[in-house]
Amino acid sequence: MAAVPLFSGANLGGSFWQRFVLWADALDPLLLLAPADEIRRTRLLLQNSGKTLSEPIQDDQMRKAFLLSLSSVHPDTDKIIPVLFRPPAFLPICLPLVIVSSLKLRAKATFFSQFVFHSYTTGFNLINGNGTTKAEEYSIQEKQIFYSLGAISYAACVGALPLVFMNRYTLKGPLTELVVRKLLPAPLLGLTSAFTVAVVRSPEFEHGIEVMDRNGKVVGVSRKAGEKAVKETALSRGVLFGTTFFLPNVLTHFAQRAKLAKTPHTLAVMRMLFIMSVLAGMLPASLSMFPQRGEIKREDLEPEILSSTEETVLFYNRGI
Repeated sequence: MAAVPLFSGANLGGSFWQRFVLWADALDPLLLLAPADEIRRTRLLLQNSGKTLSEPIQDDQMRKAFLLSLSSVHPDTDKIIPVLFRPPAFLPICLPLVIVSSLKLRAKATFFSQFVFHSYTTGFNLINGNGTTKAEEYSIQEKQIFYSLGAISYAACVGALPLVFMNRYTLKGPLTELVVRKLLPAPLLGLTSAFTVAVVRSPEFEHGIEVMDRNGKVVGVSRKAGEKAVKETALSRGVLFGTTFFLPNVLTHFAQRAKLAKTPHTLAVMRMLFIMSVLAGMLPASLSMFPQRGEIKREDLEPEILSSTEETVLFYNRGI
C-alpha cells in the first residue's frame, strides 16, 4: 500500500467540479519533466506533513507536491509510473492517435490505427488500475497481458469491420457513407474503449481488491468492490472517447453548413482543433466522473468482510 494516505478522508477533490479542477492541474504535461528524485522528495514531504485529501491544501508548495504525486505515483504500490503512462502524458499521446483514427481511411489503415490506439490505452489501463489484486497459483500480470492482446485485436477488428462490410458488399452511397463514416465510429470507439478497460482489469472483479476503513486500514479483499471500480472506470473511458469522436463531427457539420471554412483544407484544420478542444476538456471531466477514492456500502460487501468490521462505508482505489 502507498506510504502516503492520498485517499484518506474525503473523496478526491470533493465535488465533481473540485475533482475537475484538480485533475486539470494534475494533467499539466510539464509535470512529466520532474525527475525521479524530485518525485521521491515530494512523497516524503507529503508523508511528513500528514496531509490528506480531507484537508484543504492552502500552501502552494504542498499543492504542487500533491499534484506531482497524483500525476506520477501509483497510489496502491507507491511506485513511480512510467512516463508514457502517467496521466499528463495521456492527452499528448492520445490526441494524434484519435485524429488519425478519425480520418477517412481504408479498412486496413483503420485497423492499424485502431490497433495502435487501443494498444496505448490498454497499456494505460493496465498500469493505472488497482494494484491490490491478490491471487494464488498463477501470475496476474501474465493473465492481464494475454487478455490485453485479445482485447486490442478484437477492438481494432470491430473498428474496421464496418468498412470491410461496406467494401465487401459494395454498399456505397450517401446514406452508407453517413452511417459508416460519421455515425458508427463514435459509439464503436466508446464501446470498445470501455470493453478494453473491463477485459484488462477483469482480475479485479474475479479475485477482488482491497477495501479499507476511513483510516486507511485494510479490512478485506472484495470482488464486489473490484466490479464497481471497473464498471465506473469503463463507463468514464467510454464517455471520454465516444464524446471525443461524436462532438467534433457535429461541430464540423455546423461549421460546414455555416460556410465558416472556405476550403476543404480549412475545414480539416478546424476539425482537428475541435478534436483537440473536446479531448482536452473531456479528459479531466472523465477522470472526475467518479471519485478516485471509491466508496461501497457495508451491506453490499461479501459476508466475510461484514463480519470483520462495523464500518457502514468502506473505501477502495478506483484506478484511472
